[in-house]
Amino acid sequence: MDKDAVLAAYDQQMRRNAQPDGPGAVVERADGVVRQTAADSSGWNGVIWSDLDQDTADAAIAAQVEHFASAGNEFEWKLYSHDRPTDLTERLLAAGFEPEPEETLLVAEVAGLPAEAELPKGVHLLPVTDPAGVELVADVHKQAFGGNADRFKQQLLAQLSGNPDTVVAVVAMAGELPVSAARMELYPGTDFVGLWGGGTVPAWRGQGIYRALVAFRTRIAAERGYRYVQVDASEQSRPILQRLGFVPLSTTTPYLYTA
Repeated sequence: MDKDAVLAAYDQQMRRNAQPDGPGAVVERADGVVRQTAADSSGWNGVIWSDLDQDTADAAIAAQVEHFASAGNEFEWKLYSHDRPTDLTERLLAAGFEPEPEETLLVAEVAGLPAEAELPKGVHLLPVTDPAGVELVADVHKQAFGGNADRFKQQLLAQLSGNPDTVVAVVAMAGELPVSAARMELYPGTDFVGLWGGGTVPAWRGQGIYRALVAFRTRIAAERGYRYVQVDASEQSRPILQRLGFVPLSTTTPYLYTA
């Protein structure tokens, strides 16, 4: 893989020319950034891309704070380690943003990933297409990551009902018990799909279910003609994904601003 070329394609297709990620969301290009404003409280608000320098960065940051805070919305500035200017991190901190844990931008070619993986005995994969399936995914989400899954659940329901061609969700079932779940975001018109939300309840970790969920989604990505699979990987998932063939291209840190 030509890492520089793939990173440039990712920036161009997924960030500079980003499309709304849900029904009613609006993507705008203003003040040297690309930003999304969600239609309601269940959606994501934030800055996806910025093209700034030492002279324009502070004014652009202030403009985004004003845009989102005027509506009372928390928002995220999704900062990548290769973004400019080089001191953008310090400028965001000075403006009142709070960093979330850093993740690694991993990319793999679909053709080089396994499309099959063995599941533990008694476990099967269930594609999610309706509210009952979303409830199973949300149950796993709460057990695997903690916290409240209501916002996540609303967003997934909205996607499945409003834009079903842009999302694939799957849950691993041990009998009638949901034990792992994940989704894939599809970006029509690009070379990329994104793997998101992969999580397994603690008692079922280390048995290969996560790898099986990756393979399930890779197979669908291949069937639909996508070239690359992208993941914002935590420190827990990064080693697994790199063993499967994913390559690190950058790191990304969400910077949150609460009005």
